[in-house]
Amino acid sequence: MPVAPETTETMRRDAQAAVRALRERAGTLDDDSIDLILRDARSHYAWQDRPVPVELLHTIYEITAAGPTSMNSCPARFVFATTSDGKDRLAKSLKAKNIDKMRAAPVTVIVAYDLDFWTHLPFLFPHEDRRPMFQGKTAHIEATAFRNSTLQGAYFMIAARAVGLDVGAMSGFSNEIVDEEFFANTTLKSNFLINLGYADETALFQKLPRFPFDDVCSFA
Repeated sequence: MPVAPETTETMRRDAQAAVRALRERAGTLDDDSIDLILRDARSHYAWQDRPVPVELLHTIYEITAAGPTSMNSCPARFVFATTSDGKDRLAKSLKAKNIDKMRAAPVTVIVAYDLDFWTHLPFLFPHEDRRPMFQGKTAHIEATAFRNSTLQGAYFMIAARAVGLDVGAMSGFSNEIVDEEFFANTTLKSNFLINLGYADETALFQKLPRFPFDDVCSFA
């Protein structure tokens, strides 16, 4: 049922006031917070034998879900491999050097995307019906789902760091095998993997270099 115009206008005013109030409370993150989520954060390959509470996974997802996606399409789907059976199934897809890393992590997240994401737009984007933009357009559906699920996977990594966990993204695996093992006869496809937990820092080496601004940024 469409929302009444007066209700919509009230919701708009409330949303605008909430953003203004947030900016007054916290206009920017402090340096330590930025260091924690990105600047001094590291990709980890070794893990403590310490479980990740399920409640924390819920919190990370809730933070992730708040991140922006095209038309609020939210195509990402997350599978948490935590059991021996789940890890065994996932191991079939991994390159040999990644298997031990995956098994040692308390949680390995399969970041996937749903090719039927656009059918949920009446709920996610109720302003107008955008389904005709996608119906029958396979390439557009795939590109939109892949791009935005990648964004959501990145939000997930930052959210995990923000709540005190460590992450190690992995792409050394077969998407085809993951899809056969976990998503057969569904509309889901895998994007990438994230090992998640409490890191064992003794496996770290020095942080690798990054390009300076002038090498990769320009103005137009």
